[in-house]
Amino acid sequence: MEPFTNIRALIIDMDGVLWHGEQPMSGLTDFFQTLRDQQIRFILATNNARLTQEQYVSKLAEMGVKVTRDEILTSSMATALYLAEHTNPAENRVFVIGEDGAKQPLIDRGFTLTELYELNDDKDNPNMGADIVVCGMDRNLSWDKLATATLNIRAGAKFIGTNADTTLPTERGLTHGNGAILAALQAATGVTPTIIGKPEPIIYQQALALLNVDPAQTVAIGDRLETDILGAVRTGIRSLMVLSGVSTEDDFKTTDYRPTWVMPDIRAVTQALKN
Repeated sequence: MEPFTNIRALIIDMDGVLWHGEQPMSGLTDFFQTLRDQQIRFILATNNARLTQEQYVSKLAEMGVKVTRDEILTSSMATALYLAEHTNPAENRVFVIGEDGAKQPLIDRGFTLTELYELNDDKDNPNMGADIVVCGMDRNLSWDKLATATLNIRAGAKFIGTNADTTLPTERGLTHGNGAILAALQAATGVTPTIIGKPEPIIYQQALALLNVDPAQTVAIGDRLETDILGAVRTGIRSLMVLSGVSTEDDFKTTDYRPTWVMPDIRAVTQALKN
């Protein structure tokens, strides 16, 4: 195994790495104190698009960890940046399946959000319907939201998924993730969504730009082989998989890629950094 050295920055997943649901992982505060002590820069990059930067800052504060907004990068933030770079926010209306965390970054980038059953079937009316449908995790998902998204996509709206995680780790176990919602919309429309979050390299590339550290000195930490680790492989950076979340070492049998390191949890990562 490669020595755990030459590390100046980390791109860290949150669900399954730092916590399960509302339950922090053991050793969480020591992990972040070690990063501060060793001046290791980090971005908390998550596929979970439900919460805003401020909500993540507050959640970590309740767990005894102080971070800044600039150290948070969600797949919804990455989605808003991607869309702002590839479309004109002033000319494109967006229908969002998702919560505040999915909506606010789009508003901040200048996009106008549409409501239920505002459909884009009248191309001569610029104030009707959505040019883009963005789908993120939504705990208040309804038939009406799915119907509005389906009708807009079938009428030609671009179909964007903040992430394609099929499951979400909670303190009670795995439940459905955003990928399950995307699958329903894809089945109803026949359209394959463009995915912004991991394992696509877009969110990692944005994190590297924020860190401004040599990618060769940056490590991605995550618990999902098919998203966190594959995303790092596609981006060309080293990766560390913790076994405190979704994936296990048995999953290596079905893939042709591997993380650079495997450790039980963030306590083990902390110890490795101290050594």
